[in-house]
Amino acid sequence: MPALPSSLLTPIWVQFAALLPARPEYDPAHPLGCHRRRIPDRVVFEHVINALVHGSGYERIATAGCSDRTIRRRRKAWADAGLSQQLHALALAAHDHMIGLDLHDLAVDGALTKAPCGGQRAGRSPVDRGKGGLKRSTTVDATGIPLAVISAPANRNDNALLEASLDTAVTQTGPIPEHVTVHLDRAYDNTPTRQRLTDRGLHGQIARKGVPAPIQVGRRWVVERTNSWMNDYGKIRRCTERDAAVVDFYLYLAAALITTRQLIRRARPHYRWDGRPTTRRLK
Repeated sequence: MPALPSSLLTPIWVQFAALLPARPEYDPAHPLGCHRRRIPDRVVFEHVINALVHGSGYERIATAGCSDRTIRRRRKAWADAGLSQQLHALALAAHDHMIGLDLHDLAVDGALTKAPCGGQRAGRSPVDRGKGGLKRSTTVDATGIPLAVISAPANRNDNALLEASLDTAVTQTGPIPEHVTVHLDRAYDNTPTRQRLTDRGLHGQIARKGVPAPIQVGRRWVVERTNSWMNDYGKIRRCTERDAAVVDFYLYLAAALITTRQLIRRARPHYRWDGRPTTRRLK
């Protein structure tokens, strides 16, 4: 069973392939004038998708046509080039062009996941008895489309990541409307947070401390739903990567998949195209 349906994997790969530099099938610098044929990028990309979805080790998903070393080398090169961030930006632009991003209401929230292997983005998790953990701060629009994903060790405070989350979201989407409301939970109920919002001309709707959540739910539930979507990916739910660039590569690759999935779902009633899925649910 494929890790992703073809209706989702195909458009993702087409955009990703357009970002890849041209490489010859054989290495022209080989001293004997010949070399083993280079593994196609499409084959490696499908193995990377398997690693993201299932969270499996590279040795487990390696095949006779693509070794675990090839997956690691190609994944590292793509991460250093920032290809998943560019892919996410393209997915956002397509969604904005066909459906439209609702930027009048933004929501920001942090999420903690496991990082048992340590690394540059791992820290002592305050909710997991001090074990290694990863924190990500996600900014979404009013419908839950991820605009920015910032990674940090688990012991970093949410307030410290808010500034980078908002600035990255603005960079990804371009100019934002004049009146924007940022919906935050009570962890952001403090003076520094309000000052950061004021400096950027944003209005904050922040839950107050000491008041039960059902009374002040607001419109921040969409970011919690998006965090749940991202936790469906095994590599994010239990991150075993140690390199910060690789961690961000997988985070933005998941964000691009979520954005594309929502684009397909919302575009089905309005557009028709070859390979259009027959059901609304894309597993």
